[in-house]
Amino acid sequence: MARVLLFGRLADAAGWRERIIEAASLSALRAALGDLVEGPGIQAAVDKAIVRGDMALTAASEVAFLPPMSGG
Repeated sequence: MARVLLFGRLADAAGWRERIIEAASLSALRAALGDLVEGPGIQAAVDKAIVRGDMALTAASEVAFLPPMSGG
């Protein structure tokens, strides 16, 4: 299980900001959430650190999905 947080347009699209979701790995979590967390610029942070690739999750894991950022 993991505590999943969505921000910005991802939360708007899902209709929720925080949920507990059963997943043993980041790739399994992405598969469970589908197109919502796929796409250019969407980043995942596990326990407040940006992650590239896959990693195992525990019941204490916090996973945040961040939409693409822009600014000047």
